[in-house]
Amino acid sequence: MSCTSDRWDDAPVPISQKLLNPGESVVVSTRTHPKALIVPVLALVLFLAIGVGFMQVVDNSTARLVVWALVAVGILWFFVWPLLVWLTASYTITNRRLITRQGVITRTGHDIPLTRISDVAYELHLTDRMLGCGTLVISDASTHGQVLLPDIPHVEETQRRLNELLHRLHGGAASADEGV
Repeated sequence: MSCTSDRWDDAPVPISQKLLNPGESVVVSTRTHPKALIVPVLALVLFLAIGVGFMQVVDNSTARLVVWALVAVGILWFFVWPLLVWLTASYTITNRRLITRQGVITRTGHDIPLTRISDVAYELHLTDRMLGCGTLVISDASTHGQVLLPDIPHVEETQRRLNELLHRLHGGAASADEGV
């Protein structure tokens, strides 16, 4: 995790640089916390255990082939697909807007100009606190009302950075650590 004067992120920028306008820079770039992969990994282990267990019990090669085909379908459906969904979803905050992108086959995106954001809050449940993530709740001046970004790593730091941007955008004084 790196913290610099203009950028704080968990991973390389998941959005293409061509999506940024001239003069626009990435402030926060992240995806949902890896906790979203706990159930898919458990499903992977379960399907592999079923396949190996069946190999130990049954000698019929046709039955083994059928079971491994079913195991492969289960792994694709319950592990590979959720992994792809996790890998393709991203949340990016630039110095001008909030950008969300998601989708494996059909990509969807949502951009909210920072000037439309009226409130930034977060929710931390017990497991979120233990794992270091939470839900970022962004209220905007649109008909949607709120945008929920679930399982954001280091949600309190992300909220703080977004509040700093909003404060600067609305003509607030520079924070004390900006002059350093």
